[in-house]
This record gives sequence, C-alpha cells and structure tokens, in this order.
Amino acid sequence: MIKNCSIILSICLLLGGTAGWSEEAPVKPHVVFVTGDDEYRSEITMPMIAKILEERHGFRCSIAYAVDPETKQRNPKYQKNIEGLEALKTADLMVIYTRFRALPDEQLNLILDYVNSGRPVIGLRTSTHAFLYPEGPNQKWNDQFGIQVLGQKWITHHGHQSSTDVSVIPEMASHPILRGIAEPFHCASWLYHVEPMAGDCQPLLTGKSINSDKVGKEDQYPLTQPVAWTKTFTGTSGKAARVFYTSLGHPKDFENEAMRRLLINAVFWALGLEDQIPAEGSDARPVGEFKAPDTH
Repeated sequence: MIKNCSIILSICLLLGGTAGWSEEAPVKPHVVFVTGDDEYRSEITMPMIAKILEERHGFRCSIAYAVDPETKQRNPKYQKNIEGLEALKTADLMVIYTRFRALPDEQLNLILDYVNSGRPVIGLRTSTHAFLYPEGPNQKWNDQFGIQVLGQKWITHHGHQSSTDVSVIPEMASHPILRGIAEPFHCASWLYHVEPMAGDCQPLLTGKSINSDKVGKEDQYPLTQPVAWTKTFTGTSGKAARVFYTSLGHPKDFENEAMRRLLINAVFWALGLEDQIPAEGSDARPVGEFKAPDTH
C-alpha cells in the first residue's frame, strides 16, 4: 500500500504538482485606483503608489484613467470618460482620486455598484467633489458622494499660496494607519475646511494652515482642521464598509515618506489586514526615483 502511494505521488510530481497534497498560492488583494483630476496629477501619483503595493507588498493593482475618446489619449482634463472601471467588478479595494467628473451612466454605475457592495473605499483630496453633473438625476452625487461615502463634500480651502503642517491626534497615535507616522510633517496641500463631518468619522491627523487666506475669518474657517479620518459606509447591500479619506494629495506631498506610508498603511487597514502593518509602518520606498510633477 505504501509502495502504491509512493508511485502515485511520483506521478503527480512528474505532472507538475502534488494534486491534493499541495496548497494553493494565496490570492493577492486586487486594488483598483480610479484616477481623473485636472489639478493634482493623480494619473502620475497613484500609479507610483500602485507600484509600491505591487513590488514591495505583493498586491495586484489596476488603474483607471481619464481618456479623451477622440484622441484615445489619457487626458485628465477630459471629464466625461474614465477607462478601466470594469476592474471594479473584481476589486477588493477602490482608491478614488477624481475631481468634477460627469461620467456616462454606465461608468458612474460601476463606481456606485462598488461602493454599495460593502467593499472598502479610500478617497483622496478632491474625491469629496468627485463629480460635477449638470441639473438632472445624477446631480445629487455632486455633494452626496462626498458626504455619504467619504464624510464631507467640497466646501472651501485656505488658498493656493498656503501649505499645511500635519500632526497626529495624540489619542489616535496607536491606530494601525498611523504606524511609523509619529512625527509631524509638512505638506504642500492647502488645507481643506471640512468640519463638521458627516457620519461616524474618526479623525486621525490634523492640519494647521500656513499662510492661510482665511486669516481674520478664523471663527468661520479655523486654521486647524482634520486632514485624515476613518469612517464606515453602509450601502444598499447592508454591509458596512471601511472607509479612509485624506484631504492631502498635492503631488509634492508624495515626495514625503510619511504621506506615502499613510496611504499604504490605509490600504492594509481598509482590507482588514492591519495585523500585517509593522510597528515601524509599511515599506513606503518608491520603486525607482519619484519626483513630483507640477500641478496642472
């Protein structure tokens, strides 16, 4: 009997495997980046983050880009088409960084179907105003996508000549997303006014505006605001999804290791893999050289 089992095992090995004796390779999480903003170069910064996730952490990434259908060229200033959104059907996580899009219904519905499925979402900066539809049935998403899914809509910012000092909220210092981000850091992003947020937002980081154009209006627009938070979103599926949002995202922000690590840590957390984030934070080294592009 033992001899027969040995023969069977040898045959399986010759055929290239051990049949029932082998374990399947773990499935890599599929992260889909939805880009399309005409200001902050998400079509460059998000592929850089995707490459880190693929090369340093073993994820599988897809990227959807704004494309002008006439020229067939990627063009983030073309607001009515994002190609590659079909990848959301098999996504484990959507990272969205769009601004003022007016997508056709079939493309909008791919995004809405995803967020309603109960799968996690990460949003950056202008994704609070991801859409800009004219009057009609989709106009509600101009504000409601930001409010319902991410926790706030577009309100205002502290001026294009400003920047932001970022610091950890002390009582949140032990949150997995903040591992390896203990020290304050500076970002080129001008501070967004976001308070009061909607839903169960839990701020992680605050930003203080430097050289704000709202000086003298601090009672209405305080110089300190949350710049990163977590929340949940429960869509039509009835499942509560993990959501992370940051109002940071200027291309120069991504030259800072803390900013890259914040987003990579958030990917692990959103997927429920926070136990895989080391105490010193995720490896956030760029794959190759990264130099921030100019804004549009």
